[in-house]
Amino acid sequence: MTAHKDGVEVLWYLTAPDGRNPWTPNGARKIDLPYLRQIASAIDHLGYTGALLATGPHDTWVLGSSLITSTERMRFLIAISPPLISPVLAAKMTQTFDELSQGRVLLNIINGNSTQMRAYGSTLEHDERYAYTDEWITVWRKAVAGERLDFHGKYITAEGQALQLKPVQMPTPPLWFGGSSQAAHETAAKHIDTYLSWGEPPTQVAEKIRDLSALAAKHGRTLRYGIRLYLIVRDTDEEAWEEANRLLGTMDEATVRHTQALLRGTDSVGQQRMLKFHNGRIPDDARELEIYPDLWAGLSLVRPGPGTAIVGSPQTVLARIQEYRDAGISTFIFSGIPLLEEAYRVAELILPHLPVTYDTGLARNVEAQRDTVFTWNQSIP
Repeated sequence: MTAHKDGVEVLWYLTAPDGRNPWTPNGARKIDLPYLRQIASAIDHLGYTGALLATGPHDTWVLGSSLITSTERMRFLIAISPPLISPVLAAKMTQTFDELSQGRVLLNIINGNSTQMRAYGSTLEHDERYAYTDEWITVWRKAVAGERLDFHGKYITAEGQALQLKPVQMPTPPLWFGGSSQAAHETAAKHIDTYLSWGEPPTQVAEKIRDLSALAAKHGRTLRYGIRLYLIVRDTDEEAWEEANRLLGTMDEATVRHTQALLRGTDSVGQQRMLKFHNGRIPDDARELEIYPDLWAGLSLVRPGPGTAIVGSPQTVLARIQEYRDAGISTFIFSGIPLLEEAYRVAELILPHLPVTYDTGLARNVEAQRDTVFTWNQSIP
């Protein structure tokens, strides 16, 4: 997507589970294709630039493919784990999706954690996964661009000409990526187009951006920077915090203990940072988990991955978004609870006040478009 000096990209989230409090059986909705199409249609027509299809109960490629014909404008940010798939096969899938969607695919590189990867058959340890991803991206870029392969690395060997297509987005669709360890930063600086942070406070995000920018400069590169956040926005700050307290009230001790036990031994640096925001403690009042002005860590009690939310009135939320922009963020991946209703709320209260920009080559015009049962603990972000 074309970079604009003062503009931002705003994506929504499109991954099960969902509901009014989806970490509970009674609060989780049945997620089927018609419901997912409703969310995708909302994203497509409300002015969002795309959607993140994160790792969860559904395969991201199958899910994305099933929604191509239900959408016209939104881009699909599809999560993919390099240790689990051949880079050449992934290149073929990318070419196919890019052609059939008319240039609307983006890839979000996920390295996961050791426990998660072992369940899928990969035994690479933390830093090895990033070393593998380094080779994987090198081969993927050559393959998806239609080049002949002659690569002999420590982990991957690829020779010959396997693919016949070329992507719509030349030379390749953009690569997005997240990871807070030094190994992750080194890989991102070398290869990635957009680096994604979890919802850490703006000061911490600014520090990461400084580190990544210096590393990227060594490779003669510059990166775009994004962040994944929940929004709890209501007409007033008081109403927004009332909703945060409602959500907190649905989190029972057993659910929190179960979630925290699953995550405590992770080798994900980002996940460990999320856990430190609350240490598994359910407070009496949501404000006790306000880790930065208007930034609430409560959702990370019951969900893996990024679990912080900006809480407040539209004016408060926009002020905090601006602080992230000042730190260097130009891409936002937002979500709300539930996804469908909150996509409309955020589109009405927040999007009109952001300079959302589109790739004119893909004929996106936000203003014109504005006018015209899983439980949470079963998914991994």
